[in-house]
Amino acid sequence: MSQTLQALRGMNDILPDEAETWEHFEDIVRDWLKSYGYRPIRMPIVEPTPLFKRAIGEVTDIVEKEMYSFEDALNGERLTLRPEGTASCVRAAIQHNLIAGSGPQRLYYHGPMFRHERPQKGRYRQFHQIGVEALGFAGPDIDAELIIMCARLWDDLGLEDVSLELNSLGSAEERALHRAALIAYLEQHVDRLDEDGKRRLYSNPLRILDTKNPELQQIVEQAPKLADYLGEESLLHFTAVQTLVKDAGIPYRVNHRLVRGLDYYNRTVFEWVTTRLGAQGTVCAGGRYDGLVAQLGGKPQPAAGFAMGVERLLALWQESGGEAEKVRPDVYLVHQGEAAMRLAFRAAEALRGHGFAALLHCGGGSFKSQMKKADASAAAVAVVIGEDEAAAGEVGVKPLRGAGAQQRVSLEGLPEAVADLLFTDESTNEEGNDGGV
Repeated sequence: MSQTLQALRGMNDILPDEAETWEHFEDIVRDWLKSYGYRPIRMPIVEPTPLFKRAIGEVTDIVEKEMYSFEDALNGERLTLRPEGTASCVRAAIQHNLIAGSGPQRLYYHGPMFRHERPQKGRYRQFHQIGVEALGFAGPDIDAELIIMCARLWDDLGLEDVSLELNSLGSAEERALHRAALIAYLEQHVDRLDEDGKRRLYSNPLRILDTKNPELQQIVEQAPKLADYLGEESLLHFTAVQTLVKDAGIPYRVNHRLVRGLDYYNRTVFEWVTTRLGAQGTVCAGGRYDGLVAQLGGKPQPAAGFAMGVERLLALWQESGGEAEKVRPDVYLVHQGEAAMRLAFRAAEALRGHGFAALLHCGGGSFKSQMKKADASAAAVAVVIGEDEAAAGEVGVKPLRGAGAQQRVSLEGLPEAVADLLFTDESTNEEGNDGGV
């Protein structure tokens, strides 16, 4: 007997009940993004490997350990399943001349990303992100807008336990000065660094500040702070961002250890975090990356953005009571006999042509068994077609929710009869609710 095949660990099926919740969540997100003027863009799932090495950084965890990369058997090109969306979005903007041709762009995308890491709750090998990129905007106002729009989404979703952390990474020159001071400081404590810290000491020392190792916390707390190396321009930019965030009434904490795991960030960085998802507490993160467009071969352009993990946000939303209503048809059509089946097909299409959701019974069975399935479908109305109805070119219409006798109508009169039942039922429910107040 052949072995049953299963999905890869960390790459999950999303079954119908859950997928309906995903779609409802995505509808909320799309409406929110449109309200801020962001437009959709869709990029390939597979990109040339050098794109991510150049954008993310050779000595980041993503490039060193987590990317799904392979050689294209057709032409020998190195390809990678995208681990994040910003590099792909910027590559697309450069390739298609979006910014130079049409001016600054507010863009968003959503879809699967891939990282080869140990699966755990809220962290999977195939995961989903919603990404927002504002390309061509230089001022602190767009940084603040990105942060404020996130707060709006949390409000739309009814999330309460999500807090904001902010920091500024300054310019490349300022980071270089801080980097030299940080390396010199850490060299004095090299014997106390863990293996990860020693590996990153000269390649990416800033990431040591973000360590979760409790034995390194004292060393990290006393390390030189990047804030002390920021120049006037960077400080003014960061102050302006904070002013706009305060004006919006959003509480936040300046976290000097917030550095982000990707090399392309500069100036403003932020994370929205929660304590309700265990160790994987970041639900949304982003910031400014002014050098990335030029780094990927385009004309220098300022840019900022963020990404949020869909699985984590959904878990948080559902924990807060968010869910989608189960999809149910307006009408369930039951039938018996060949002539009745043919008429049922015509009736179902007539209803759909008038905007009703109609579920046609398939697979045969007695009227009794079919009516059980009609009731289980949660449809409000059943259309019943037997031999007598088929011979007369008529259908039976029966309310499934509330009182009411079955009536026979012509095929032409079916949409109106269904509408009368559906809308009368809704009106009756509303009146009943009002009467109970």
